[in-house]
Amino acid sequence: MKFIVSSSYLQKHLQMLGGVINSNNTLPILDNFLLELNGKELKVSASDMETTMLTALEVESEDDGSIAIPAKLLLDTLKTFPEQPLTFSADNGIMTVSHDKGSSEIACANGEEFPKAVSLTDPSSTSILGDTLATAINKTIFAAGNDDLRPVMSGVFFQFSTDSLTFVATDAHKLVRYRREDLAASETAEFIMPKKPLNLLKSMLQGSETEVLIEYNESNAQFTFDSTSIICRLIDGKYPNYEAVIPKENPNKLVIARNQFLNSVRRVSIFSNKTTHQIRLKMAGAELNISAEDIDYSNKADERLTCDYQGDDMQIGFNSRFLIEMLNNLNCDDVSLEMSMPNRAGILTPVDGLDEGEHVTMLVMPVMLNQ
Repeated sequence: MKFIVSSSYLQKHLQMLGGVINSNNTLPILDNFLLELNGKELKVSASDMETTMLTALEVESEDDGSIAIPAKLLLDTLKTFPEQPLTFSADNGIMTVSHDKGSSEIACANGEEFPKAVSLTDPSSTSILGDTLATAINKTIFAAGNDDLRPVMSGVFFQFSTDSLTFVATDAHKLVRYRREDLAASETAEFIMPKKPLNLLKSMLQGSETEVLIEYNESNAQFTFDSTSIICRLIDGKYPNYEAVIPKENPNKLVIARNQFLNSVRRVSIFSNKTTHQIRLKMAGAELNISAEDIDYSNKADERLTCDYQGDDMQIGFNSRFLIEMLNNLNCDDVSLEMSMPNRAGILTPVDGLDEGEHVTMLVMPVMLNQ
């Protein structure tokens, strides 16, 4: 098989695919890209058995054939070329890459050994704008857990219905629900997406105006856009009933400038206990007092901010790292923190900066205050 392709065009596509390949594969064949040539179309795939990504490129060729080529070696080679046409010709398991200064030879494997991508049987489907999907992933993925013993919480829960699309992530300490009421699916469906394919989608779709077709069945999901497809195995299991943990009655409501709140929490948290990262919020009238203390080292800090607070005077403790992470993930000027009691979760929501039909609810569990 022989084809000619632009070096930068090929590198751009392979770099995307490179994100799928694990650094320590159990199957050596998975260290390769699969190249499948069919006339002027070159299909390139990468897989780690759980996630497979395919992309189609236009090349100059009249040949057919398939070959598995070492991914790292090919990518490292491509990075060294300025923009120019490269000629690839494969013969007897050797791929020769020719250019205007010379050529290199790469030992390849048989393309037949590469695992075949799963094809979804009888899938349901939904379409969503690329940038909207990237936003949904961005707003939720940071809250997903890393606990191997609770795999269902290590992904993002996709909940599609005929009146909205909802994305949820939680690690039992914090929870984020991102809902779009301006979008809907043709039928109700729920599935849990692993982090790896979501991170790939997020980096590729940020700012994209392309429609993404999402197809899914009981065990797999496929995302198709432009000339690229990502197919992944879903996380098996039932997602916890997250609605049940969102407190409904929250009479104490604090509204404050997000940046001011974030900077203050950041500064005060430096003085918190290095194990608990605990900070104390004390609300009374139009004043919020943020304090932290590390008794072991006699370090402490406290700051006073003006805010709009409606409710009873109260004190509540939070892990500052979770609060900082959540405030960082909001793009708004003001935030609202609603609370019922010091031992119930606080609900953080943006006051402004949302599109029509867009809703973000963040839940942060309190920590017990040492009196």
